[in-house]
Amino acid sequence: MDITIRDAQQQVDNWINTTGVRYFGELTNLGILMEETGELARIMVRKYGEQSYKKSDEGKELADELADILWVVLCLANQTGVDLSDALAKNFEKKNIRDAERHKNNDKLK
Repeated sequence: MDITIRDAQQQVDNWINTTGVRYFGELTNLGILMEETGELARIMVRKYGEQSYKKSDEGKELADELADILWVVLCLANQTGVDLSDALAKNFEKKNIRDAERHKNNDKLK
């Protein structure tokens, strides 16, 4: 099932208002975002870095952690009135203008 960003924002809002009862406060969601990002980092350094797995890491899925992060970002966008579809389109435009030649001319990237 393909979901657009706008659809995802709407689906999260629907879930929050029916199943989840209400949104957590914005600062609480920011804390949750940091926690989820830390969990993603933990999995990545064990899977792709030099750290070894611990018993508490078993069963953790990279895809699930990324989805958790996306969920909280969607919540924050909804709470703050940000249309992420529009914001992402504008961000691409900004990057295309700013970075049109920057990366091509970076010797470190060749």
